[in-house]
Amino acid sequence: MANSASPAPSRRAERTRLRLLDSVVDLLSESGLASVTPAAIAARAGLARTAYLYHFPDRPALLAALAPHLREGMARLFDAAGRPPPGIDASDHAIDTYWALLFEPPFLAFAELRSAARADPEVAGAIEDLLADFDSGRLGGRFGAVAQAGEDPRFQTSRDLGRFLLEGLARGGLSYDADDRRRRLIAVVKRAVHGLNRKGAAQDLWPG
Repeated sequence: MANSASPAPSRRAERTRLRLLDSVVDLLSESGLASVTPAAIAARAGLARTAYLYHFPDRPALLAALAPHLREGMARLFDAAGRPPPGIDASDHAIDTYWALLFEPPFLAFAELRSAARADPEVAGAIEDLLADFDSGRLGGRFGAVAQAGEDPRFQTSRDLGRFLLEGLARGGLSYDADDRRRRLIAVVKRAVHGLNRKGAAQDLWPG
């Protein structure tokens, strides 16, 4: 009996597919979901629109491929962060690492999709598993250092506090003294995380 399975894509076809997905990530990170059109994706990739439609004939096909592509890109960046250098606190390192990663294209693109998902059920369904893995810490174990180890609610709150304050700070606007205010806020986040992780007095939040 003949094998009815679809043939594996050629290396050239796979490179083209990844090039298109990278272009989607770039467009999302720079201009948001509204900018992600077949014509814009093909132009960004330097390819014909027919090449895009060959790989992604409709929006569901693109969204289904985009979620695992983002997962790989985010995991790769987390892994590249490495362990904290000798003498550097693991929680501080995780916070500084995550702050930097929030401005990388895969994380910016993920943030755009999370925003769009509130009003777009198709996007919400496409990123549901990715969001669950990210929220639980299964993706991005480096940032799990913020919460140390264990399932205790205090540790989970430590991780959530660090994550959501940094994400809000990254997406919010500071209209004056931005650098100093940002520095103080991140210092307070670190102290709060230390307190929840029992590394310091919970009430001692102000860096002084």
